[in-house]
Amino acid sequence: MAEPALKDETRETSPSERAPNRARYEDDFYAWLIQQADLLRARRFEDLDLEHVAEELEGLSKSEFNRLRSTLRVLVMHMLKWDQQPEHRTPNWIFSIREQRRRYMRILADNPGLKPRRDEALGTAYPDARDWAADETHLSPDEFPPECPYAWDDILERPFDFDSVKT
Repeated sequence: MAEPALKDETRETSPSERAPNRARYEDDFYAWLIQQADLLRARRFEDLDLEHVAEELEGLSKSEFNRLRSTLRVLVMHMLKWDQQPEHRTPNWIFSIREQRRRYMRILADNPGLKPRRDEALGTAYPDARDWAADETHLSPDEFPPECPYAWDDILERPFDFDSVKT
């Protein structure tokens, strides 16, 4: 009769091997998230799926940066349209500018660590805002400045009033 194979003590086991009843990251992301949170709260660090937890945390940071960039893209796009086509101004553009400003402030209030990256977010959002403004106005992107023409004071505080809207 063959002898039973000895367990390789040098091989590291994964959390799913140590606890087979646990959800696997690849099979049930929702259940995996809940279980990882429970393990953290219980301070059962040895059972955590550390590689995937780290991956998801990095993904969350990227997601928050992308929210900031998306907000700036919409905000600047409406400002470009406002400046380029005063004859087509609508109250909706003002409403959108106000809403995007509020979103910007909430994002930075919730994530103050993003403030040092706001220039980067604006720099990467501007080409999309420019293209989007060109599409919506049926103008060439060349009709808009190649670089963002707005200082932060303009982006966040410049007044837009209903008296400028053509009715």
